[in-house]
Amino acid sequence: MRWEEKRDLVKIATWYYQYGWTQAQIAQKIGISRSIISKKLQDAKDLGIVEIFIKDETAYTVELEQKLESKFKLEEAIVVATHDLSYEESSNWLAKKAAYALNKRILKVNKLGISWGKTIRKFVNEFPYITHKELVIVPLIGGMGTEEVDLHSNQICYDLKKKMQCTCKYLYAPALVEDQTMKLDLSKNKYINEVLNEGKTVDMAIVGIANPYHNSTMQEIGYINNKDLEEFRYYDVVGDCNSRFYTSDGEEANSPINQRIIGLSLADLREIPTVVAIVSGENKEKAVVAALNSNIIDIVVMTDKMAEYILNTTL
Repeated sequence: MRWEEKRDLVKIATWYYQYGWTQAQIAQKIGISRSIISKKLQDAKDLGIVEIFIKDETAYTVELEQKLESKFKLEEAIVVATHDLSYEESSNWLAKKAAYALNKRILKVNKLGISWGKTIRKFVNEFPYITHKELVIVPLIGGMGTEEVDLHSNQICYDLKKKMQCTCKYLYAPALVEDQTMKLDLSKNKYINEVLNEGKTVDMAIVGIANPYHNSTMQEIGYINNKDLEEFRYYDVVGDCNSRFYTSDGEEANSPINQRIIGLSLADLREIPTVVAIVSGENKEKAVVAALNSNIIDIVVMTDKMAEYILNTTL
Protein backbone atom coordinates (compact mmCIF):
# COMPACT_ATOMS: atom_id res chain seq x y z
CA MET A 1 0.00 0.00 0.00
CA ARG A 2 1.27 3.47 -0.88
CA TRP A 3 2.17 5.91 1.85
CA GLU A 4 -0.65 8.34 0.99
CA GLU A 5 -3.28 5.55 1.05
CA LYS A 6 -2.17 4.41 4.49
CA ARG A 7 -2.15 8.03 5.67
CA ASP A 8 -5.77 8.40 4.54
CA LEU A 9 -6.75 5.28 6.48
CA VAL A 10 -5.03 6.59 9.62
CA LYS A 11 -6.75 9.97 9.25
CA ILE A 12 -10.20 8.41 8.80
CA ALA A 13 -9.65 6.02 11.72
CA THR A 14 -8.48 8.89 13.94
CA TRP A 15 -11.53 10.99 13.13
CA TYR A 16 -13.85 8.06 13.78
CA TYR A 17 -12.33 6.36 16.85
CA GLN A 18 -10.58 9.22 18.66
CA TYR A 19 -12.63 12.26 17.75
CA GLY A 20 -16.00 10.51 17.60
CA TRP A 21 -16.99 11.74 14.14
CA THR A 22 -19.79 9.82 12.41
CA GLN A 23 -19.15 8.09 9.09
CA ALA A 24 -21.50 10.62 7.46
CA GLN A 25 -19.43 13.55 8.79
CA ILE A 26 -16.19 12.02 7.51
CA ALA A 27 -17.73 11.23 4.14
CA GLN A 28 -18.92 14.83 3.78
CA LYS A 29 -15.51 16.25 4.69
CA ILE A 30 -13.62 14.07 2.23
CA GLY A 31 -16.30 14.11 -0.44
CA ILE A 32 -16.87 10.36 -0.83
CA SER A 33 -19.76 8.04 0.06
CA ARG A 34 -20.39 6.73 3.55
CA SER A 35 -20.14 3.13 2.30
CA ILE A 36 -16.55 3.79 1.21
CA ILE A 37 -15.76 5.23 4.64
CA SER A 38 -17.16 2.06 6.22
CA LYS A 39 -14.94 -0.06 3.95
CA LYS A 40 -11.86 2.00 4.78
CA LEU A 41 -12.49 1.61 8.51
CA GLN A 42 -12.65 -2.15 8.01
CA ASP A 43 -9.43 -2.00 5.96
CA ALA A 44 -7.77 -0.15 8.85
CA LYS A 45 -8.69 -3.02 11.19
CA ASP A 46 -7.66 -5.71 8.71
CA LEU A 47 -4.24 -4.10 8.23
CA GLY A 48 -3.65 -3.76 11.96
CA ILE A 49 -3.75 0.04 11.87
CA VAL A 50 -6.65 -0.12 14.31
CA GLU A 51 -6.92 -2.64 17.13
CA ILE A 52 -9.97 -2.63 19.37
CA PHE A 53 -9.66 -3.66 23.02
CA ILE A 54 -12.60 -4.03 25.37
CA LYS A 55 -11.42 -2.83 28.78
CA ASP A 56 -14.01 -4.17 31.18
CA GLU A 57 -14.10 -7.09 33.61
CA THR A 58 -17.27 -8.42 31.96
CA ALA A 59 -15.52 -8.94 28.62
CA TYR A 60 -14.26 -12.35 29.73
CA THR A 61 -17.66 -13.54 30.91
CA VAL A 62 -19.24 -12.35 27.66
CA GLU A 63 -16.72 -14.48 25.78
CA LEU A 64 -17.65 -17.50 27.92
CA GLU A 65 -21.34 -16.83 27.25
CA GLN A 66 -20.82 -16.78 23.50
CA LYS A 67 -18.87 -20.05 23.61
CA LEU A 68 -21.59 -21.75 25.66
CA GLU A 69 -24.32 -20.48 23.35
CA SER A 70 -22.45 -21.71 20.29
CA LYS A 71 -21.49 -25.11 21.68
CA PHE A 72 -24.85 -26.04 23.20
CA LYS A 73 -27.14 -24.10 20.80
CA LEU A 74 -28.56 -22.05 23.66
CA GLU A 75 -30.93 -19.13 23.36
CA GLU A 76 -28.82 -17.34 25.95
CA ALA A 77 -26.06 -18.03 28.46
CA ILE A 78 -25.52 -15.72 31.43
CA VAL A 79 -22.14 -16.12 33.13
CA VAL A 80 -21.47 -14.39 36.43
CA ALA A 81 -17.94 -13.54 37.62
CA THR A 82 -17.38 -15.07 41.07
CA HIS A 83 -13.67 -15.94 41.16
CA ASP A 84 -12.84 -13.93 44.29
CA LEU A 85 -16.00 -14.81 46.23
CA SER A 86 -16.67 -17.43 48.89
CA TYR A 87 -19.17 -20.22 48.26
CA GLU A 88 -22.01 -18.36 50.02
CA GLU A 89 -21.12 -15.03 48.42
CA SER A 90 -20.96 -16.68 45.00
CA SER A 91 -24.39 -18.26 45.43
CA ASN A 92 -25.96 -14.97 46.54
CA TRP A 93 -24.31 -12.97 43.78
CA LEU A 94 -25.45 -15.45 41.13
CA ALA A 95 -29.05 -15.22 42.37
CA LYS A 96 -28.91 -11.42 42.30
CA LYS A 97 -27.55 -11.34 38.74
CA ALA A 98 -30.06 -13.96 37.59
CA ALA A 99 -32.94 -11.89 38.98
CA TYR A 100 -31.63 -8.77 37.24
CA ALA A 101 -31.04 -10.54 33.92
CA LEU A 102 -34.35 -12.42 33.79
CA ASN A 103 -36.91 -9.94 35.10
CA LYS A 104 -37.40 -8.27 31.70
CA ARG A 105 -37.95 -11.64 30.07
CA ILE A 106 -40.49 -12.60 32.70
CA LEU A 107 -42.43 -9.40 32.06
CA LYS A 108 -43.04 -10.67 28.52
CA VAL A 109 -44.57 -14.03 29.49
CA ASN A 110 -48.13 -14.77 30.58
CA LYS A 111 -47.54 -18.03 32.41
CA LEU A 112 -44.40 -18.86 34.41
CA GLY A 113 -43.48 -22.27 35.84
CA ILE A 114 -41.35 -22.50 38.99
CA SER A 115 -39.50 -25.47 40.46
CA TRP A 116 -38.02 -25.52 43.96
CA GLY A 117 -34.79 -25.62 45.98
CA LYS A 118 -32.16 -23.37 47.51
CA THR A 119 -31.07 -21.68 44.29
CA ILE A 120 -34.63 -20.87 43.19
CA ARG A 121 -35.36 -19.61 46.71
CA LYS A 122 -32.45 -17.17 46.55
CA PHE A 123 -33.48 -16.08 43.05
CA VAL A 124 -36.96 -15.16 44.28
CA ASN A 125 -35.51 -13.39 47.33
CA GLU A 126 -33.44 -11.20 45.00
CA PHE A 127 -36.21 -10.63 42.46
CA PRO A 128 -37.31 -6.96 42.26
CA TYR A 129 -40.78 -5.69 43.04
CA ILE A 130 -42.30 -5.21 39.58
CA THR A 131 -45.96 -5.28 38.58
CA HIS A 132 -47.14 -7.90 36.09
CA LYS A 133 -50.78 -8.47 37.01
CA GLU A 134 -51.48 -10.61 33.94
CA LEU A 135 -48.90 -13.20 34.97
CA VAL A 136 -49.91 -16.61 36.34
CA ILE A 137 -47.24 -18.53 38.27
CA VAL A 138 -47.50 -22.32 38.36
CA PRO A 139 -45.51 -24.79 40.50
CA LEU A 140 -43.83 -27.49 38.40
CA ILE A 141 -43.51 -29.96 41.26
CA GLY A 142 -45.32 -30.82 44.47
CA GLY A 143 -44.90 -28.24 47.19
CA MET A 144 -45.90 -29.75 50.51
CA GLY A 145 -43.76 -30.95 53.39
CA THR A 146 -42.85 -30.24 57.01
CA GLU A 147 -39.12 -29.60 56.51
CA GLU A 148 -37.58 -26.48 54.92
CA VAL A 149 -41.02 -25.19 53.89
CA ASP A 150 -39.39 -22.03 52.57
CA LEU A 151 -37.79 -24.08 49.75
CA HIS A 152 -40.99 -25.73 48.52
CA SER A 153 -42.56 -24.67 45.24
CA ASN A 154 -45.86 -23.43 46.68
CA GLN A 155 -44.12 -21.04 49.05
CA ILE A 156 -41.73 -19.86 46.34
CA CYS A 157 -44.64 -19.24 43.95
CA TYR A 158 -46.52 -17.32 46.64
CA ASP A 159 -43.55 -15.09 47.45
CA LEU A 160 -42.90 -14.30 43.79
CA LYS A 161 -46.59 -13.62 43.28
CA LYS A 162 -46.50 -10.96 46.03
CA LYS A 163 -43.53 -9.26 44.40
CA MET A 164 -45.22 -9.13 40.98
CA GLN A 165 -48.80 -8.49 42.16
CA CYS A 166 -50.05 -11.35 40.02
CA THR A 167 -51.79 -14.67 40.62
CA CYS A 168 -50.43 -18.15 41.27
CA LYS A 169 -51.55 -21.76 41.51
CA TYR A 170 -50.74 -24.22 44.28
CA LEU A 171 -49.93 -27.90 43.95
CA TYR A 172 -51.30 -29.55 47.09
CA ALA A 173 -49.13 -32.63 47.00
CA PRO A 174 -45.59 -33.52 48.14
CA ALA A 175 -42.76 -33.65 45.62
CA LEU A 176 -42.08 -37.30 46.46
CA VAL A 177 -44.59 -39.86 47.75
CA GLU A 178 -44.09 -43.24 49.40
CA ASP A 179 -45.03 -45.45 46.47
CA GLN A 180 -46.36 -45.42 42.92
CA THR A 181 -49.89 -46.32 44.03
CA MET A 182 -50.08 -43.18 46.14
CA LYS A 183 -48.82 -41.13 43.22
CA LEU A 184 -51.50 -42.52 40.92
CA ASP A 185 -54.19 -41.84 43.50
CA LEU A 186 -53.05 -38.24 44.06
CA SER A 187 -52.69 -37.61 40.32
CA LYS A 188 -56.37 -38.52 39.90
CA ASN A 189 -57.34 -35.67 42.20
CA LYS A 190 -59.05 -33.02 40.09
CA TYR A 191 -57.18 -30.04 41.52
CA ILE A 192 -53.76 -31.69 41.52
CA ASN A 193 -54.26 -32.92 37.95
CA GLU A 194 -55.36 -29.46 36.78
CA VAL A 195 -52.24 -27.78 38.16
CA LEU A 196 -49.93 -30.44 36.69
CA ASN A 197 -51.54 -30.00 33.28
CA GLU A 198 -51.32 -26.22 33.55
CA GLY A 199 -47.63 -26.54 34.34
CA LYS A 200 -47.17 -28.18 30.94
CA THR A 201 -48.55 -25.07 29.23
CA VAL A 202 -46.29 -22.40 30.75
CA ASP A 203 -44.36 -20.04 28.46
CA MET A 204 -41.23 -20.17 30.59
CA ALA A 205 -39.97 -22.52 33.30
CA ILE A 206 -37.32 -21.71 35.89
CA VAL A 207 -35.53 -24.74 37.34
CA GLY A 208 -32.39 -25.68 39.19
CA ILE A 209 -29.95 -28.51 38.59
CA ALA A 210 -28.60 -30.66 41.41
CA ASN A 211 -26.02 -33.34 42.07
CA PRO A 212 -27.79 -35.90 44.30
CA TYR A 213 -24.45 -37.04 45.78
CA HIS A 214 -23.24 -33.62 46.97
CA ASN A 215 -25.10 -31.09 49.15
CA SER A 216 -28.44 -32.45 47.97
CA THR A 217 -31.44 -30.57 49.32
CA MET A 218 -33.57 -33.69 48.85
CA GLN A 219 -31.22 -35.63 51.12
CA GLU A 220 -31.03 -32.82 53.66
CA ILE A 221 -34.81 -32.72 54.12
CA GLY A 222 -35.17 -36.51 54.14
CA TYR A 223 -36.65 -37.16 50.70
CA ILE A 224 -33.76 -39.47 49.74
CA ASN A 225 -31.34 -41.53 51.82
CA ASN A 226 -28.09 -43.49 51.40
CA LYS A 227 -29.98 -46.48 50.00
CA ASP A 228 -31.42 -44.23 47.29
CA LEU A 229 -27.93 -42.92 46.48
CA GLU A 230 -26.66 -46.47 45.98
CA GLU A 231 -29.60 -47.06 43.66
CA PHE A 232 -28.72 -43.90 41.73
CA ARG A 233 -25.17 -45.13 41.22
CA TYR A 234 -26.52 -48.41 39.90
CA TYR A 235 -28.67 -46.55 37.37
CA ASP A 236 -25.85 -44.12 36.38
CA VAL A 237 -27.65 -41.05 37.73
CA VAL A 238 -25.57 -37.87 37.37
CA GLY A 239 -28.08 -35.17 38.30
CA ASP A 240 -31.65 -34.07 38.79
CA CYS A 241 -33.78 -31.30 37.35
CA ASN A 242 -37.19 -30.59 38.87
CA SER A 243 -36.39 -33.64 41.05
CA ARG A 244 -36.29 -35.92 38.01
CA PHE A 245 -33.12 -37.96 38.20
CA TYR A 246 -31.29 -38.43 34.91
CA THR A 247 -28.30 -40.23 33.46
CA SER A 248 -25.25 -38.91 31.61
CA ASP A 249 -27.22 -38.88 28.34
CA GLY A 250 -29.79 -36.52 29.87
CA GLU A 251 -32.59 -39.09 29.91
CA GLU A 252 -34.64 -39.97 32.97
CA ALA A 253 -33.09 -42.88 34.85
CA ASN A 254 -35.00 -46.13 35.29
CA SER A 255 -34.67 -45.65 39.03
CA PRO A 256 -37.98 -46.43 40.79
CA ILE A 257 -37.81 -43.10 42.63
CA ASN A 258 -38.67 -41.30 39.38
CA GLN A 259 -42.00 -43.11 39.45
CA ARG A 260 -42.83 -41.50 42.80
CA ILE A 261 -42.28 -37.86 41.85
CA ILE A 262 -45.32 -35.62 41.52
CA GLY A 263 -44.31 -33.01 39.02
CA LEU A 264 -43.39 -32.39 35.40
CA SER A 265 -41.09 -34.92 33.73
CA LEU A 266 -38.03 -34.06 31.65
CA ALA A 267 -40.10 -34.84 28.54
CA ASP A 268 -42.65 -32.27 29.73
CA LEU A 269 -39.90 -29.69 30.27
CA ARG A 270 -38.60 -30.18 26.73
CA GLU A 271 -42.03 -29.16 25.39
CA ILE A 272 -41.95 -25.81 27.22
CA PRO A 273 -40.84 -22.96 24.89
CA THR A 274 -38.18 -21.58 27.25
CA VAL A 275 -36.56 -23.47 30.14
CA VAL A 276 -34.17 -21.45 32.30
CA ALA A 277 -31.71 -23.30 34.53
CA ILE A 278 -30.09 -21.32 37.34
CA VAL A 279 -27.07 -23.33 38.46
CA SER A 280 -25.44 -22.55 41.77
CA GLY A 281 -23.13 -24.62 43.96
CA GLU A 282 -20.24 -27.00 43.42
CA ASN A 283 -19.69 -30.42 41.84
CA LYS A 284 -22.57 -30.06 39.41
CA GLU A 285 -20.58 -29.97 36.18
CA LYS A 286 -21.51 -33.48 34.98
CA ALA A 287 -25.16 -32.84 35.75
CA VAL A 288 -25.11 -29.54 33.84
CA VAL A 289 -23.31 -30.97 30.80
CA ALA A 290 -25.80 -33.84 30.56
CA ALA A 291 -28.74 -31.42 30.74
CA LEU A 292 -27.20 -29.09 28.15
CA ASN A 293 -26.43 -31.91 25.72
CA SER A 294 -29.95 -33.32 25.94
CA ASN A 295 -31.72 -30.04 25.08
CA ILE A 296 -33.58 -29.68 28.36
CA ILE A 297 -32.27 -26.13 28.78
CA ASP A 298 -32.70 -23.04 26.59
CA ILE A 299 -31.18 -20.41 28.91
CA VAL A 300 -28.55 -21.10 31.55
CA VAL A 301 -27.21 -18.93 34.38
CA MET A 302 -23.93 -20.12 35.90
CA THR A 303 -20.66 -18.95 37.43
CA ASP A 304 -17.50 -18.31 35.43
CA LYS A 305 -15.81 -21.20 37.25
CA MET A 306 -18.43 -23.66 36.08
CA ALA A 307 -18.44 -22.24 32.55
CA GLU A 308 -14.65 -22.59 32.34
CA TYR A 309 -14.75 -26.18 33.53
CA ILE A 310 -17.53 -27.18 31.16
CA LEU A 311 -15.92 -25.57 28.14
CA ASN A 312 -12.44 -26.92 28.95
CA THR A 313 -13.67 -30.48 29.39
CA THR A 314 -16.13 -30.66 26.49
CA LEU A 315 -14.39 -28.76 23.69
